[in-house]
Amino acid sequence: MSDEVAAARKKRVEEMQALPFDGQAYKRLVEAGLTWLRANQEMVNALNVFPVPDGDTGTNMVLTMQSAYDEIADSGHHKVGDMAAAVSQGALMGARGNSGVILSQIWRGISRGLEGAEVLTGENFARALTSASETAYRGVVRPVEGTILTVSKDIGIAAVAALEETQDPIEILEKVIIAGKESVDHTPELLPVLKDAGVVDSGGMGLFLILEGMMRYIYGEPLDTPTLSVKPMAALDMENAMHAVEEGQDFEVVVDFYPSGELELKSFYEKLEEMGTSIQVGEGDGMYRMHIHVPLENRYLPIDYIMELGTVTDVAMENLVAQMDELNKNSDYDRLELTNIDPGEIAIVTVSPGPGISRIFASLGVAAIVEGGQTMNPSTKELLAAFENLPTDKVIILPNNKNIVLAAQAASDVTVKEVHVVPSRTIPQGLAAMLMHNPDGDLATIAEKMLQSLDTVRTGEVTTATRTVEIDGVNVKTGQVIALLDGKLVLAASTVDEACLSLLEKADMDEYELITLYMGADYPRAEANRVGDLIQEKYPDHEIEMLDGGQPHYQLILSIE
Repeated sequence: MSDEVAAARKKRVEEMQALPFDGQAYKRLVEAGLTWLRANQEMVNALNVFPVPDGDTGTNMVLTMQSAYDEIADSGHHKVGDMAAAVSQGALMGARGNSGVILSQIWRGISRGLEGAEVLTGENFARALTSASETAYRGVVRPVEGTILTVSKDIGIAAVAALEETQDPIEILEKVIIAGKESVDHTPELLPVLKDAGVVDSGGMGLFLILEGMMRYIYGEPLDTPTLSVKPMAALDMENAMHAVEEGQDFEVVVDFYPSGELELKSFYEKLEEMGTSIQVGEGDGMYRMHIHVPLENRYLPIDYIMELGTVTDVAMENLVAQMDELNKNSDYDRLELTNIDPGEIAIVTVSPGPGISRIFASLGVAAIVEGGQTMNPSTKELLAAFENLPTDKVIILPNNKNIVLAAQAASDVTVKEVHVVPSRTIPQGLAAMLMHNPDGDLATIAEKMLQSLDTVRTGEVTTATRTVEIDGVNVKTGQVIALLDGKLVLAASTVDEACLSLLEKADMDEYELITLYMGADYPRAEANRVGDLIQEKYPDHEIEMLDGGQPHYQLILSIE
């Protein structure tokens, strides 16, 4: 750091220290944390280590933070305790995925530590960060070290230690950030799967970035330019980049190019940010791939700009608005015939990743369906909205995905209705649970029967690896077909049929009679039928059923009963 930069930082800090650290100052810090996290969202997503399409930690944390900030954006609270309480409420209602729910609990703990406070002080700041860690740990049934939980704990410890040297909250924040970075860097030593994959914990990094964004605001440093890193070409997730098409994102433009000289990333990003959003840049063998969403009038600007930098080898452009219109036109969600619930009956709320699976759930008697699944985790607020207006106070939630269980539990905690969460982690488990449903039964009894039914079915999932990694002794290369059995990676293969047959061998099929294959949205029906025929040939005594699932990311989901 140059003397000039250090002097500017010192002056800015002194100016901030002279101002009251009230609720409005707290709001500005929350906004800064959100802005910096969003700028580095794709980097956090890329840190997810499992070779399945689950790179959504950054997205989930951004959406959770956005909900927290939306709650306070127009707030005039001057007491820091009141503003912290509002942030906590907003984060809880917008919590998405495990990382989002844990983040909401961190904000909840901070709120508890600042309850009744007029301004932020060194003492109540340290107390708040300690409370944040304690609350986050309590919210997780089986805490795992080397995750966001560990980082939150180390941050709290650092804050308390800092009190011995200073009572100034800004100086404490500086020390906390140093400790947070050290903690993030240490996560691979605590969680072997991170070390094997060569990454740090994504949730811990997200928490660090929020705090770093606050500090950058205090220093007067920019918050809209991401940490300058380029992903490998294969790690670019173009499909998921269009999952949230917002106003002004009319066209998706992808350009492959060879730069004439060294690519200066900072100015490259800055120029692209003038044109559009959802920017991703990947590199492979000297070639770069740039992805961006732009409004209609800017659709040719990225191409023209990159032609100035080097040789363009390929251009792809898609009309996102037209695509989304087509998707909406073909959606079956609005045409589902859900079960009408009378007062006093048990209502089932389920999460479904595809229209075909939604139709099956509807036929089994669910009262509400929330769209969600891998990479599209619904928020606590969305789950709550699904049952709050139902004419009954008896509700059972089936999350059907391990990343949605915590959000479902959070929804059950903030309603006056009696809600049981049956922690189904897969679609087959959720469907098995529905067979136990009796709307007129005792709520606790039905929930318990559903819970017991989860062990009666095994789940196979077949998808494509998004990165090269070794997990649980299985070596996986990017682009390979991989199979998971009950959520655990068990093999990698070159084809879908090879993956399915090898998966079933590991499932001990002698104990089961029925194999149901749920076909993914992008997997050709003819190919699925061919796989079904191969399975039937190998297991002639088993009943094979083929159903349209419509789920993204997974070519096939197998229910083994």
